[in-house]
Amino acid sequence: MFAILDNVFNRLEEVSNSPWFYAIIFVVAMLDSVIPVVPSESVVILGGIAAAQGDLNVGFVIAAGALGALIGDNLAYGIGHRFSGPIQRWYNSKPKRAKKLSWASRQLETRGGSLLLTARFIPGGRTAITLTSGVTRQHRLRFVFFVAIACAIWASYGAGLGYFFGNRFKDNHTTAFLIAFATSIAFTFLIEIIRHARQKPTVEPEPATAVGTG
Repeated sequence: MFAILDNVFNRLEEVSNSPWFYAIIFVVAMLDSVIPVVPSESVVILGGIAAAQGDLNVGFVIAAGALGALIGDNLAYGIGHRFSGPIQRWYNSKPKRAKKLSWASRQLETRGGSLLLTARFIPGGRTAITLTSGVTRQHRLRFVFFVAIACAIWASYGAGLGYFFGNRFKDNHTTAFLIAFATSIAFTFLIEIIRHARQKPTVEPEPATAVGTG
């Protein structure tokens, strides 16, 4: 897998100094939300490296990645929404699959915002959650709000990795991917810790018992 990843990096790196690379970042980020084949993190990191070398503008790299990811997430939602009937029938055809869909629906209802934020940082996970959001018909405006935040943070951290640490990644593409993936996992855990802390019930002091004078 790492050999394939390294080959993809090398091919993309050959064109990363061209202004057309903004379009590549946009398209790959968009498609990765629907068909997670090539990790779009890799392309955004390469854009950050090219920006550090003066070939691209890091702001435009972030904008291209964030906008592409946002449109892609909404496409995944739309596909789930449009074909919710057939998809739900497929899930409900077997008890185990029905339980999975029911669990996903409950998770989106109870922790939809944080789930959308963390899923964006997990390759493959973002597609599953955005598609399920459409299938279960989650509130569209809330969905757009949270994925917009997630996409902006995701593109910023990916471009930032390439921009500030590009020299370390230039000849070691596998390390770039592993660091991006580790950062994604760390961000996921951070969001979950914050969510659990906010949901922790507060223990109210018991009312004092009046002592009778007899």
